[in-house]
Amino acid sequence: MLSSVDCPMALVSQSTLDQIRAANDIVDVIGAHVPLKRNGANFVCLCPFHKEKSPSFNVNPSRQIFRCFGCGKGGDVFTFVKEYENLDFMDAVRRLAERARIPLEMDNDPAARDQRSIKDQLLKLHEAITQRWQQCLAGEAAGQVARDYLERRGVSADAVREFRIGAAPESWDDTVNWAKAKGFPPELCEAAGLILRRESGGWYDRFRGRLIFPICDEQGRVIAFSGRVLQGDEKQAKYVNSPETAIFSKGRVLFGLDKAKRSILDAGKAILAEGQLDTIACHSAGIRNVVAPQGTAFTADQARVLKRYVDEVVLCFDGDKAGRNAVIRALDPLLAAGLAIRVASIPPPDDPDSWIRAHGAESFRALLDRAQGIFDFYLQGLCSENDTASDRGRLAVLRSMGEAVHKTANAVLIDTYAQRTAQRLGVDVQAVRAEFRKQAAGAKPRYERADEPQEPPLEELDAQAAPERPGVNELWLLKYVFLSAELQAFAAVHLDPDWVPNPFVQRILGVQFQTGGDVVGLLGRFEGEAFAQSLITEAATEQREIPEPERQLADVIRRLRDAWLDRQIAVRNGRLADPTVDDDERLSLLAELQALRLRKRSPLEPMA
Repeated sequence: MLSSVDCPMALVSQSTLDQIRAANDIVDVIGAHVPLKRNGANFVCLCPFHKEKSPSFNVNPSRQIFRCFGCGKGGDVFTFVKEYENLDFMDAVRRLAERARIPLEMDNDPAARDQRSIKDQLLKLHEAITQRWQQCLAGEAAGQVARDYLERRGVSADAVREFRIGAAPESWDDTVNWAKAKGFPPELCEAAGLILRRESGGWYDRFRGRLIFPICDEQGRVIAFSGRVLQGDEKQAKYVNSPETAIFSKGRVLFGLDKAKRSILDAGKAILAEGQLDTIACHSAGIRNVVAPQGTAFTADQARVLKRYVDEVVLCFDGDKAGRNAVIRALDPLLAAGLAIRVASIPPPDDPDSWIRAHGAESFRALLDRAQGIFDFYLQGLCSENDTASDRGRLAVLRSMGEAVHKTANAVLIDTYAQRTAQRLGVDVQAVRAEFRKQAAGAKPRYERADEPQEPPLEELDAQAAPERPGVNELWLLKYVFLSAELQAFAAVHLDPDWVPNPFVQRILGVQFQTGGDVVGLLGRFEGEAFAQSLITEAATEQREIPEPERQLADVIRRLRDAWLDRQIAVRNGRLADPTVDDDERLSLLAELQALRLRKRSPLEPMA
């Protein structure tokens, strides 16, 4: 009997996965991300996973699967969300479970339910207050100052709508009174960071007289706010941000990622700006692979989030000294995440927002295209901040560059910047190499994450080569098996698994014969095996009318049998050609050959 594949999700039962899948119609889920057009019984569109001019991406509503006949990607609704949103399988399950409001088993204990309830209430409150502040900005007198500010900054109405920008009135109790009228308890508003408790009793608003930028998670749900001051004395903080809450951890969130993630994947790099207005200006200019940290130094968690999407980050901070310092502070977490880093230098006193408004989007794109490597940028900054004509200045540059480049543990890169540093300082390269070696002893070890697998040894790489594509007969065998339960039963009775040379096809048939379920259930049992899922969806999306499928299935099985018999005959003929074979073995081989040839001339029969 063919081997089976266990469901990979021990934390979620198969019945729950089936329930989540059934509650998320694949046409609705995919249609929310790409424009689907009906084509007969199915839907088609341009593939979201590769560039193409004519649509080859096919969604089958009856089987609840998708398949791109261009790039080969295919699977069920879990696979689509996982691939499109760049999530792991469990995150895709959670995403779809939340969409369908289906609780997962791990959320069923009382503590987990209470925590989930608090998060749901906070999300509901954040959504409601976002709409309140949007209304204030759109038409209330209290939003006039904010409207004037946005007009001066050139923020378009489309950008205001897309980023859901709002305005908090200049009042100590506007949010307090609004929450009371809407039935939100003050304790919940306090937990959300919207209001603060007075020492003398009562409550007052945190956000007052400010332009409000909603902060969203990767799903686009509002989880926090950043409020920019519009008027007042210089003692006021320029920005007031939400505190850490049950749904918001500022060191793990990137502003605009919910809107930028698809563009980041398509571009192959992420652009990291310094603030919200810079990010919004870039998006409005059509440069949409841009995000920003949350008003704090860039963190290791934020770097790891970006690493899930791309391998390269372009830093685009302000061109002043503070911006240069921000670039240097981002160096360690980005290197730790294994990201390649470039820096787009904007001439002071501009930032991305002001540069785009003054020079246009194409000029800004040109700045991005000319972005230099992080260590070139670092060397240039060190030489400008130190007197390279003095011994003290040269030593400062050498020490700082040596310490920085050794964090990469890349020998080629280290030697490259030893040469560039020597050239810049006008000293002998061997002396710089010697100085860099001194820094190596004190440098931090190469950044590695304990939870990430390291590169496999060279001898294991061959095992990771692309799987061999099955032959025509094997593909047609899968197609017929997926056509009907009757054809599947016929194949299970008449097919010997040894006749199927491709191991993926053999395993797929083994699971299908054992479980007898539908295609989406079968896909779930091969979660994480992209090649197997691609074969399943390719076979299951066969759209041609097949005449006499029973006879054709029998012909396919017979051809597979005969090809297997031919291989057995070839093996024995090869053995007979060996002069060292004794008479007894030779007679045995001749008898086996006669039986194999007779079997090849026989009709297809049920297996014993």
